Amino acid sequence: MPPEDRRVRRTRRALRDALVSLSLERGYANVTVEDITERADLGRATFYTHFTDKDALLDRVVTDLIAELNGRLEPLADLSEVGFTGKPVLEVFRHAAEERDTYRVILRGEGDGRALRRFTEERTAAATAAFTARATNLGLTPNIDLGIVARAWVGEQISILQWWLETDPPPMPLEQVADMLRTLSLRGRYWATGFEGEPPA
Repeated sequence: MPPEDRRVRRTRRALRDALVSLSLERGYANVTVEDITERADLGRATFYTHFTDKDALLDRVVTDLIAELNGRLEPLADLSEVGFTGKPVLEVFRHAAEERDTYRVILRGEGDGRALRRFTEERTAAATAAFTARATNLGLTPNIDLGIVARAWVGEQISILQWWLETDPPPMPLEQVADMLRTLSLRGRYWATGFEGEPPA
C-alpha cells in the first residue's frame, strides 16, 4: 500500500475514533468539527480534505462498519442449509464486541437516528436477500412475507445487541446470546415462553 494511502487511512481512523469517543461522552449533537480535530490532533483543513461536515464523517463510520461486517458474514453464507446455524449471529456479536464503541454510537441513534436507520435498513436488506435466496435454492414457499421476517429478525438482534453492549460487564457470554437467538428462530416465541405442543390456530 502506498504511503499516501496509509496516511489517509490513519487520518480517517483518527477522525472516526474522535467522533465516536466524543459522541459517547457528550452526545453527537454537542460535538463540533473543532472538537473532533482537537481530539484527533489534526487541523481543520485536514478534516475538510476528507469530509464536508461531521454528518459525512458519521456516514463514513457506518459505511465502514457495514463493509467490515459484510466481509465477515459473507464466508458464512450457505444456501444449502435448511436451519439456522447461528454462525452469522455469533459473528455479528463478535464484531460488535471488537467495535463496541462504534456500535454503541450507532445503536443509540446518535445523529438524529440517521446511523441507526441506515444500519437497520442495510441489515434488513441483506437478511431479506439471504432468506429469499435460501427459500429459492431449497424450493420453499414462505408462509410469511420474507421482508417482514427479515425486519423482525434484525429488530430482535439490534435490540438485544444494544442491551448486551450497554451492560457492563456483559450480562452473559456472546455465545450464549447467539445460541438463544438461534433457538428462538427455530422453535418460536410460543415454545420460548413455556407453552408445550403446537400453538392454537
